Amino acid sequence: MRPKSSLARFAERTLHGVDENGADERIVVWIERRQGAVWAVGRAVNPQHRSSAAPRRDDYLFEGYELEDALDVANGALSDDSRVSAQDGRAEAVAPFEREEILKKLERWFFGHER
Repeated sequence: MRPKSSLARFAERTLHGVDENGADERIVVWIERRQGAVWAVGRAVNPQHRSSAAPRRDDYLFEGYELEDALDVANGALSDDSRVSAQDGRAEAVAPFEREEILKKLERWFFGHER
């Protein structure tokens, strides 16, 4: 059995918006699982323009042990960004993060199955 990574991204959503200068921007919100059974929620704007694919420390909105708390924070960020994008004329349907989606991936990750 191959070793499990200490960090795993379990779900991700991407929205498109407009920055304060009118340029296109890409917003990515994700939920990840860290070593020690810690859930984390991240949000990055235009990560494709960064020199590294690794998230920055200030990208994180939440770190904690409860999946429900992570889902609340992630869906709150998604809702806020979606509302702002719609106000900027970039309305798009983005599915909320759901508990079952995360639990399915958690089971596969925990037991070492391929995604």
